[in-house]
Parts: sequence; C-alpha cells; structure tokens
Amino acid sequence: MIYILITLLLGFAAVNTGNNLLFLVVAGLLAFMSVTGLAGMYNIKQLIPDLLPPKEIYAGIPAPFVLSVRNTKRYLPSFLIRLEYSAGQSIVFPVIPKKSESKGSVLIIFSQRGLVSLGTVTISSPYPVGFFTRFWKFEIRSRVTVFPRPLASSLSGIGDESPAFGTGLRRERGVSGELERIYPYTASEPLRMIHWKHSARSHDLLVKGFGRTVVAPLVIDPDTMPGQGIEERLSRAAWLVQRFVRERPVGLILSGRVFPAGIGSLHGLKLLKELALYDGN
Repeated sequence: MIYILITLLLGFAAVNTGNNLLFLVVAGLLAFMSVTGLAGMYNIKQLIPDLLPPKEIYAGIPAPFVLSVRNTKRYLPSFLIRLEYSAGQSIVFPVIPKKSESKGSVLIIFSQRGLVSLGTVTISSPYPVGFFTRFWKFEIRSRVTVFPRPLASSLSGIGDESPAFGTGLRRERGVSGELERIYPYTASEPLRMIHWKHSARSHDLLVKGFGRTVVAPLVIDPDTMPGQGIEERLSRAAWLVQRFVRERPVGLILSGRVFPAGIGSLHGLKLLKELALYDGN
C-alpha cells in the first residue's frame, strides 16, 4: 500500500511539474511493480494443495491432518508459500522445489459427528519483495466421516448379563490357555508344542494340548444404553467399540439393523462409521 501511495504521489508531482526525471522514476516504479507482480503470480501458480485425514476422527477432539502442497512446475521452485486451512490452521514452506511435494501437520477439530466437507485451503505468498501478498483459494472436494465423541461407559447396567451382550466363556483348542491334555505328535503342531519330558519317557513324541478362552461377543444397542439423548448414547456406544473391538468380538444394533460381531481395527472403523452416520431412521 505504501509503495502504491508513493508511486501515485510521484506521478501527480511529475504531471504538475513536468519534470522528466520524475517521469522516469514513476515509470521505473511501475515497471518494477509489473515485473514483481508477474513473478509473484507465477510463484503461486501450478501449486496443488491437499488435506489428508487420519484413520479416526472424533467430534470435539483435535485430529492430526496432513496438509500438503505439490509444485507441478517443470523448471522453477516456489518460495515463501503459506498454506492456510479454512479453520485457521496454517503452515509456511520457505521453498518448494520443482516437481516435488511438501507436507506439514495441522490439528483440526470438528464439532459434530457425521459426513463433513473439508472446506477450502488458501495458498498465499509475499514473494518476491513483500509489498503485496497474492493468493489462490482451493476447494477440497473430499469429505470425511467424523465419529461420535467417545464418552466413557460401563458394561454394567446396559445388559452385560443379558444374552444380547454375553459374558460367558467357552473353551476351544488353542495355545493360550491352560494345559489340558497330552496327545501324540501328528506333524501338524509347531515344535514348541512338543512335551520333551514326557517324550523322553516314551517311544513317541508327545504334544501339549492347551485350551483357549474365548469371550462371548459384545453386542451394543444405543437405544438400550443410559444417557440423556441419542447423541450421548451414541458417544457411549463409540467408546465401547473403541475400547473392546481389539480384544473381543463386538456387534451393533441400530434401529433394527444388526451388524454381526467382529474383531479388529477395520471392523471397529466400520461400526464407528455406522454410529457417525446414524440419523435415527
């Protein structure tokens, strides 16, 4: 702004006085402004930003996103690039080499669960001399699923002793339980299962037979859980999924729809997504 003001004042002075030297100075300032303006615009062109979400995003909890920018120019790098997300998070990259990508991390908080659009990313730069800041706005078209905010809950009082939730244990053949029997080696067992003491007293190799304790599935129905309103019950259900899905089979009942019990992170993400998109119908 000061640069423009000085140029205007010198221009008026040159016109009023007819001084050729002032005309030359004003012409030089305008030429400098034009060259730096073109350099500044080219500096932020052909830059493509992106916002990469983490695997799990919960409402009300900061989520670490990867904010990246790719320089697709063939010959020149870009300098002093500032990436600003619409939520106020920003990163500055001093230099982005040609045909390369730079990344940084930002923490983003979503207030509500559900399918959420990511919004816009602004690319700006004061390059080359800092008189002007030029910018482009990019719409991030992808959307993310925001899970309900986990709210600690207890199995007691929500049907833990009922058949739907199941707390019984059953024995199966495995390697993690107690020693139950000793039987002849069949070549299908791992060598570490061989009972060398008993085998030394016998003419045959004997194998240790262990039992395995299996936990009955935990089936979660938010409609039967304690809590004030559906959002609190969904939050408690999300906490139960997050807490137990890596340890025991977890299933879900939502408005009459039954999701079979399963175990593992991928199954947990599937259940959390159903809780996030639940609309009560």
